[in-house]
Amino acid sequence: MSQLAIPSLYRLLPFVAILLTAVSSSLGQETSVPTTNDQAVAGVESHESPVVAVAEIPPPLTKPEQDVAWPFIRLGVGVAVVLGLIIALKVNAFIALIGAAIVVSLMSPGPFFIKMTRVAEAFGTGAGNIGIVIALAAVIGSCLLDSGAADRIVRAFLRVLGEKRAPIALMGSGFVLAVPVFFDTVFYLLVPLARSLHRTTGKQYLKYIMAIAAGGAITHTLVPPTPGPLVMATTLGIDVGVMILVGGLVALPAAIAGLICASLADRWMPVPMRQVGNQPDPPALADDQLPPLWLSVLPVALPVLLISANTVLETSAKSAVKTQLVQAGIARPSDKELADAIRAPENITDRTARSLAKAAGVSNVFGNANFALLLSTIVALWMLAKQRGLSPVEVAQVVENSLMGGGVIILITAAGFAFGAMLKAAEVGAAIEAIFAVGGSGFLLLVVGFGLAMVLKIAQGSSTAAMIVGSAMMAAILEGSSVPPAQLLGFHPVYLATAIGGGSLVGSWMNDSGFWIFAKMGGLTEVEALKSWTPMLVVLGVVSFLMTLLLANVMPLV
Repeated sequence: MSQLAIPSLYRLLPFVAILLTAVSSSLGQETSVPTTNDQAVAGVESHESPVVAVAEIPPPLTKPEQDVAWPFIRLGVGVAVVLGLIIALKVNAFIALIGAAIVVSLMSPGPFFIKMTRVAEAFGTGAGNIGIVIALAAVIGSCLLDSGAADRIVRAFLRVLGEKRAPIALMGSGFVLAVPVFFDTVFYLLVPLARSLHRTTGKQYLKYIMAIAAGGAITHTLVPPTPGPLVMATTLGIDVGVMILVGGLVALPAAIAGLICASLADRWMPVPMRQVGNQPDPPALADDQLPPLWLSVLPVALPVLLISANTVLETSAKSAVKTQLVQAGIARPSDKELADAIRAPENITDRTARSLAKAAGVSNVFGNANFALLLSTIVALWMLAKQRGLSPVEVAQVVENSLMGGGVIILITAAGFAFGAMLKAAEVGAAIEAIFAVGGSGFLLLVVGFGLAMVLKIAQGSSTAAMIVGSAMMAAILEGSSVPPAQLLGFHPVYLATAIGGGSLVGSWMNDSGFWIFAKMGGLTEVEALKSWTPMLVVLGVVSFLMTLLLANVMPLV
């Protein structure tokens, strides 16, 4: 064995020790001291008097899992394993999350023979919840880029707003395109436009690229079907349509604040446009080589409209149950007693309520995230084939390449789901519930979610990983509670998701791939990126968190 490999092996020893300790703890639970009832039964089987047997035994010992400290020990060990493997050993996030899930499962209550199977079952559940959507979103993103549809959307923004408002156009383009497309791809697409604008105006280069980053980064962390927000919605049990609407509502003011930050940074620290790489910028495609605007927007707008319509119709149908008369003369629709009077939807006689119920049934199919993204994928593939004249074999190759990239994201998100499920099995939620069982605890949980995501972001660099792990931990708290999440929080769980998303933006530095994409593709030095990109993401995160607090107060949605 190479001598260079020996120090790396020594770095593994703490994690091996943790794993052995977890196994020992798990086996100890299997052979724990029998309870009073167990000993009483043993006395009966040996033909002794049950009363005498019960009287002779000492009080039962407290099991380790009954100790209030054990859930927090399991949580701490799980977090340490994730961060240690990712940061210290540079292990892939999928391996780190699965490893942490196994360690937590071994330390958690339950028969020993289910300790591994429940990790695999939770992983399968997570992949089933989000796998199809992430895979289809990856295909849609590739089609938008390869067909020129994304370029068409950007040019439409510039045409409407004009050259003087080009930063707003670039921010708006990033804001829209980062919903179905990953941030790094959006930035790669839009940077040539920023460089072209700078050649025309001769100024505001830093403002242009920061505007792109502001719009793209905020929707990347708050609006599905981007993987991070989508996983948070799934993990916390949030309707995807609600996540889109509230995430967009929180994201817009934050993006505007990011644009203001870009203006200030460009004024205080003007950055010249430098050559990136050895090759000149590629020439822009002519307008007649791009698809029409309505077709370019359709793959983005179609799933958003279908999912949002489903959410609105479902909410309206449920509202009709509470607001329509059950029978003539019981009450007026505005009476407070009406909600208590209605117990079953089948009692509704109002025609509008019945129509809403039927419409909601149809929208449940077409507004399902999987089906909506599938329709959008079909449109995007047809647009790509039509615009570029691709054969079916070439289209299939585009799909295959897209799925290869999306598969990694699916594995990581499903592993994060498994990690969260094991934290639930570790009884973390029940233990933490006692801490927050006071008035106003929901807003304290918002602070905890924001802070947790921020720490994870600073520690390991990935916003998506911070959202996955942060939402899994917060879900363990909510699901371990004896009351519904909305009742525990005092507002809709979607605000917990937006708080986590905001926290996942704060603290971007040299361990974040987004930092290097912004710096290298924008032609900035590391110091310039630290003075522009990092503060702007702090502004985005803090403003989105403040918007979350405001909306949770004035529009709790419960």
